[in-house]
Amino acid sequence: MSQVELVNRIEECPEPDVPPAEKRAVIILRPSSRWQLINLRELWQFRELIVQFAWRDVKVRYKQTIIGAAWAILQPALMMVVFTICFSRLAGVDSADIPYPLFVYAGLLPWTFFASAITSAGNSVIGSERLITKIYFPRLAMPFAAVATAGVDFLVAFGLLVILMIVYGVAWSTSLLLIPLFLGLIAFGALGIGTLLAALTVAYRDFRYATPFLVQLWMFATPTVYMQPGGDASGSLQALLALNPMTELISAFRAAALGGAIAWDGIGVSCLAMLGTFVVGCLYFRKVEDLFSDII
Repeated sequence: MSQVELVNRIEECPEPDVPPAEKRAVIILRPSSRWQLINLRELWQFRELIVQFAWRDVKVRYKQTIIGAAWAILQPALMMVVFTICFSRLAGVDSADIPYPLFVYAGLLPWTFFASAITSAGNSVIGSERLITKIYFPRLAMPFAAVATAGVDFLVAFGLLVILMIVYGVAWSTSLLLIPLFLGLIAFGALGIGTLLAALTVAYRDFRYATPFLVQLWMFATPTVYMQPGGDASGSLQALLALNPMTELISAFRAAALGGAIAWDGIGVSCLAMLGTFVVGCLYFRKVEDLFSDII
């Protein structure tokens, strides 16, 4: 083919249909508002990613283990044994006419979920630094997935509670239907605290080491986990217990599982506290999430 023929063929090729400049779509990228709540639509679009994150965490947690998911049962079960020996046998702690092993396990079960969710969510962002610095996805997916992973452990450990109820002859009641309600409130609180800690841990790595210690202290500051607070407590002690939203939620979870009266007035206060914690944690996380890739 001669050079003249090549030039003629090039001239015959139609030009691409390019719209005029004034008709072209213009996309303008602007920074989002500094204070914003959860983008539920975006999280729903990335729901499969959240599920994959949770499934990844479950597989990593029990990878190359001998007993696998049974570790989710072993932790509250061993704590139940220790608490039974220390508080029931030695200290004679009141368990409200319920066998103490069953009483304490029904309190440890939601608390273990709460503590595990906080710790995992608090470390979720720095544990995924390679993903954060390379691709975009809603950063809230990581603490949400961490709480979902703790929920899987809860379902596994709940089986032991059912077995204990059968062994001790606890009657089933319709109050069991309230368990998802109280577990959901606990999950909201764990999400709020976990997302707040996740954002703080990126900037201040001290929280990574302080969180397990503070969670342990919080457990002993929640007496309903291992004892039945007496009604004759002083007013100042009752006020301190009321400031801890987990006090009423643990008691309500146990009452729903084993039967008993539920203090709905205290549940209302705890509900507001947990929802407020969720809002504050998500607001702060969304405020600083754009800086994660720069400082992580």
